[in-house]
Amino acid sequence: MVTVEYLLNFIREDAPFGDITSETIIPEVECKARISIERPAVVAGLEEASELFRYFEVDVDQMVPDGSHVRSGDTLLTLHGPAKKILLVERTVLNIIGRMSGIATATREFVELVHRVNPSCRVAATRKTCPGLRELDKKAVSLGGGDTHRANLSEGILIKDNHLAIISLDDALSIVQSRSPRYKVEVEVETSKDAVRAAQSGSDVIMFDNMTPQQVQKSLDTLIQKGLRERVIIEISGGIDADTIVDYASLDVDVISIGALTHSVINIPVHLEIQSSEK
Repeated sequence: MVTVEYLLNFIREDAPFGDITSETIIPEVECKARISIERPAVVAGLEEASELFRYFEVDVDQMVPDGSHVRSGDTLLTLHGPAKKILLVERTVLNIIGRMSGIATATREFVELVHRVNPSCRVAATRKTCPGLRELDKKAVSLGGGDTHRANLSEGILIKDNHLAIISLDDALSIVQSRSPRYKVEVEVETSKDAVRAAQSGSDVIMFDNMTPQQVQKSLDTLIQKGLRERVIIEISGGIDADTIVDYASLDVDVISIGALTHSVINIPVHLEIQSSEK
């Protein structure tokens, strides 16, 4: 889980000098409130929302666990505490829950599509996350049943086309093996020839990028013929959506990475309603 200090940065962003509206017009009263969801979804972000409310001395009951399916109108959290504090935190937690639930829901939908035809294939995120929100974005993917892939550039070696515009694949792999042998190595390829070279040179993962299912199958056939398929993990990436993912999942592939899980988030609407006040 992320730290409270990390979450408090969001409050500071939204209220650098406090919530001047609530501080001006709301008396020192306590109230009860609930947060509900407005459409069916895989919910996420409730743990973070609860941490924020508790930091501001609001009592929280979490009604459902993160990662669970919820129906339209379901109550996610019930709250009791200082009205000013609930109003201060309101928009931040709704934004967190809405975004994380959107990611978790989209991930679960892709996972279910893939597993119908290839139960062993994993759906993975990418680094196409919102700066500053990666930890939450990646957690939401995990709650949706997806693979978080690399958390950051320091976590693994992924040799991409822009690296290969500067250095050859053979030289890159040779340098990696001599300087950083402890890291798993992934290579992005766009042709069968490069896939074979990557496998022969010791790559652990081969990412077929922006290739059609037919091109991927041809490359897999070539790897099989040369006895190289079992040496590597096969990942597919590049513009994959709900219309094409089943075609890719039907192949003998291990991972399908989808940037849209985190770069094209459809926010799930959630709502906070004050139910009563105690004067």
